[in-house]
Amino acid sequence: MSDVFDFVIVGAGPAGLATAIAAKKKGLSAVVLEKAALVNTILHYPVNMVFFTTPELLEIGGLPFTTPYEKPTRQEALNYYRRVVDTYDLSIAFDRQVQSVTRASAADGPLVVEASDADGQVHQWQARAVVLATGAFDLPNVCGIPGEELPHVSHYYTEAHPYYRKDVVIVGGQNSAADAALDLYRSGARVTVVHRRAVLGDSIKYWVKPDIENRIKEGSIAARFEARVLRITDHHVTIERHGATEDLPADVVFLLTGYHSDTTLLKAAGVQFDPTTYEPRYSPDTLETNVPGVYLVGAVTTGRQSGRIFIENGRFHGERVAEVVAERLQRSAQGQPA
Repeated sequence: MSDVFDFVIVGAGPAGLATAIAAKKKGLSAVVLEKAALVNTILHYPVNMVFFTTPELLEIGGLPFTTPYEKPTRQEALNYYRRVVDTYDLSIAFDRQVQSVTRASAADGPLVVEASDADGQVHQWQARAVVLATGAFDLPNVCGIPGEELPHVSHYYTEAHPYYRKDVVIVGGQNSAADAALDLYRSGARVTVVHRRAVLGDSIKYWVKPDIENRIKEGSIAARFEARVLRITDHHVTIERHGATEDLPADVVFLLTGYHSDTTLLKAAGVQFDPTTYEPRYSPDTLETNVPGVYLVGAVTTGRQSGRIFIENGRFHGERVAEVVAERLQRSAQGQPA
């Protein structure tokens, strides 16, 4: 494309959409590139999930999020963000997998974003600023356990009904594991939670934690704490606990051990990141990375520590980036150093 956008935003989640809205309100041009569906992370949340926050904390662009419930559902959130896009008439190109972000030939030239479509054809966009809003849910933290690749093993939980009267092993001890365990138990599955620590995580939602703890205490949900998974077979999960091994029956296994941001894209854009934590290098004030003109918003800023940034706080990142870029463009137009 010959046009140069003020913004090319990678990722059509809440943080990316909020950035596009903030840019539009400042009179700046923006296009959003999305490899899958709108708010793809929310789409892949459990079907019956209820957010642990109130609706106004999910709002972007000043558009009210109305619901008759105290806490909104996943479906309501999907409806809301579609309405946001339509209300602000945001430009989004779907099925665009971004492959690289490079600088045009001139040192002060625009950034060039290349992305392939569903047919493998490569497209280019030029931008004065590129915003990576790719989240931290697409890539699970792989456990490296023998059998992790088996078809009945998943890093994502969607719904309980298929596992009625089946043996389910959940590995993990945070929000995702607790929510899945309760949903499965109440849908007639036989659930065992395996956690490497002595107690469940402190970050579990305050109204969920006593529920899961009481179900474990009464034996409705089995639990193995201070346990390490050794291997997964077609019908069992073998764990080591207190020096002894145990085979847990398992028709299905959910490894709900967290997720991390896409370091492949960070690397392709030239963004530096810690090789252990995956946390990228960026300015907390401007959200600009070590690559001039490349910014980060939302959960991608966290690396493996995705629990630090949620929709509630990540939705404000785009306003700051739009402010920074608008000021720089204004200075440049006036012939001042950007």
